[in-house]
Amino acid sequence: MARYIGPKSKIARRFREPIFGPDKVLDRKNYPPGQHGNARRRGKQSEYATQLLEKQKAKYTYGVLERQFANLFTKAASKEGITGEELLKLLEARLDNTVYRLGIAPTRSAARQLVGHKHVTVNGEVVNIPSYSLRPGDVVAVRERSKSLEAITNSVAGKQINKFSWLEWESKELSGKFLNLPSRDEIPENIKENLIVELYSK
Repeated sequence: MARYIGPKSKIARRFREPIFGPDKVLDRKNYPPGQHGNARRRGKQSEYATQLLEKQKAKYTYGVLERQFANLFTKAASKEGITGEELLKLLEARLDNTVYRLGIAPTRSAARQLVGHKHVTVNGEVVNIPSYSLRPGDVVAVRERSKSLEAITNSVAGKQINKFSWLEWESKELSGKFLNLPSRDEIPENIKENLIVELYSK
């Protein structure tokens, strides 16, 4: 199962955002990594560099590698509507992202692991593909024999009231329903999707 396994704090420092979750390093070193990270960089970033950085941010945020991301963009471009927004909707509809949004796992990488280890069901059937694309009405739940897992109980215990309007959470059943694809203003990620579209349009 392909995934990014490199240093996460280094990536978070590059974007100056906690894209892998809360990171104490950002409080101490709020500047880019590397020998000259704390020095003022000369010149201005090129248009291409800005667009590429935005694409990389989206990839790392959702835990998607290059080929998968390119395939999702192609799929988004074929849909009616604004391509950038359609891309974010497809990313939000991924099973691992939804497990994370529901609070079953504290991070997307933890959600990806739970799915890969067959702890999650979709409409009653075990699905172990993190990139599985959910459809409106699909019910995502913790597998019956996995409900006592410490990682899941701890995450659910610290869960706040459901703050995502496109998801419906049933705490007693440890399940949630994917109601619909979210609109752009409902997605909280700080991503400038128009820059990604411009990059792929070159």
